[in-house]
Amino acid sequence: MPGRGTRRDAAAPGGAVASLRPSLLSAALIGVGVMAAVDEVVFHQLLAWHHFYDRATPQVGLLSDGLLHAAELVAVVGGFFWLSDLRRRALLVAPAAWGGFLMGAGGFQLFDGLVDHKVLRVHQIRYGVGLGPYDLVWNLAAVLLLACGAALALRARRRRAGDTRTPPGDRRP
Repeated sequence: MPGRGTRRDAAAPGGAVASLRPSLLSAALIGVGVMAAVDEVVFHQLLAWHHFYDRATPQVGLLSDGLLHAAELVAVVGGFFWLSDLRRRALLVAPAAWGGFLMGAGGFQLFDGLVDHKVLRVHQIRYGVGLGPYDLVWNLAAVLLLACGAALALRARRRRAGDTRTPPGDRRP
């Protein structure tokens, strides 16, 4: 019997049944790790605008960057193992995976922008400048990634359910 909230409606080779949820979640894990890596490499290392934790000494900030890097690596590797297993068993639903990847990336960025920057205040995007434009671009980019990922996941779900309606604005034959 399928788990609660799991769609099991497409037979895969060998009699297995493909589900959208594992494809979406495995790729979301990769998306979180990749966006954390981009943040860490670009803003922490190349631009040196901040560390993950800036409310202590530079050494503690550097240590916090290393811990973030370790966590992002675990997320990416774990997500790829999970995704590879789905592919090996012919259970990978690629459109759902792409949606999950974008939602994972956007979710990380929005969490970082709102919780890390504003609620916990562990760091800011940049210091010594007005934060308004930086915060706006950071969070709008996150929302855009989330929206694109949700649209892809919804499209995959509709295709799985056999919904042949064409979404508004989609002019494909």
